[in-house]
Amino acid sequence: METCKNRTSDSSKSPIRYRVSGMDCAKDAAQIERAVQSAGIAPDAVKVSAATHIMTLNIPESQLAEIEKAAATTGYGFERMDANDDGTQSAAHQDPAYRRALWIVVLLNVGYGIVEMVGGFLAGSQAVKADALDFLGDGLITFLGLLAIGWSLVWRARSAMIQGIFLGVLGLGVLGTTIWRVFAQTTPDANLMGLFGFIALIVNVLAVLPLLKFRKGDANMRAVWLFSRNDAIGNAAVVVAAVLVYLMGSAWPDLIVAFGIAGLFLHSSWSIIRDARADLKET
Repeated sequence: METCKNRTSDSSKSPIRYRVSGMDCAKDAAQIERAVQSAGIAPDAVKVSAATHIMTLNIPESQLAEIEKAAATTGYGFERMDANDDGTQSAAHQDPAYRRALWIVVLLNVGYGIVEMVGGFLAGSQAVKADALDFLGDGLITFLGLLAIGWSLVWRARSAMIQGIFLGVLGLGVLGTTIWRVFAQTTPDANLMGLFGFIALIVNVLAVLPLLKFRKGDANMRAVWLFSRNDAIGNAAVVVAAVLVYLMGSAWPDLIVAFGIAGLFLHSSWSIIRDARADLKET
C-alpha cells in the first residue's frame, strides 16, 4: 500500500478510504478489520464493506504506516483512493476479455445449478438442492457484478443490496424446505448425491480457470482461490454427507448439510445488506 506521508494530521477529519482487492465475502472483511484493529485502532475507526470492497478509516495520517503493515499481513491488496474518487472500478476490470471470462463463470454456474437441481429431486437430497441454489446464486450474483463493472460506489452498493436480498430469499427457502423434510424424512440416494457433489467440484474448478490469467499479484490470486475454496467446501460437504447417508442409512447427514448451506446464505445476506445500507447512507 502507498502512504502519503506529506499530508498533515488535519486530513484525518475526513475518512481515508482504500479499495480492497482479494476479498469475496463478509468473513474476509471481518478478517481485515481484526488485522487493522490489532495495530491499536478502535473498532469503530475501521470499516470494511463486503458490499463494495472498500475499507474506510477514521484515523490520523500519522498512524497509517503501522495500519498498512498490519493490513498487509492478510494477503489482500489495498489501493488508496483519492478524496474525489467515486469508487468506480479500475479500467483493468473493464477489459472485454475479463468480461468474457465472467460470462463463462455465469454460464457454468447457472447451467450446472439447473442440472444439479434436477439431480437433487432425482436423489431426494436437500443438500444437493441447496448446493444447486448455491450455484444459481453465484451465477446470478456474478451476473449482477458483471453489470456493475464501471459503476460508481452508490450504484455498486445498490447492486449489492439486491444481491443480499436475493441470498436471503434463497436461505429462507432452503431453511423452510429443510425443516419440512425433517418431519417427512426419506433417505436420499447416496450414490446420486455423491455423483452430483463430485461433478459440482469439477465445475467449480472449470469456473475458476478462465479468471486465472487476470490475476494481478498475490491478492487477486488469493481472490480466485478463495472463491474456489469456499464453493469447494460446500461440494465436499455434499460428498461427505452422501458417504454418511450410505453408511448410516439415515437422512440426517443430508439435512444437516442443507441446514449448514442455508446458514451460510443467511449470514452472507445479512452482512451484505448491512454493509450496502451503510455505504448508501455514507454516499
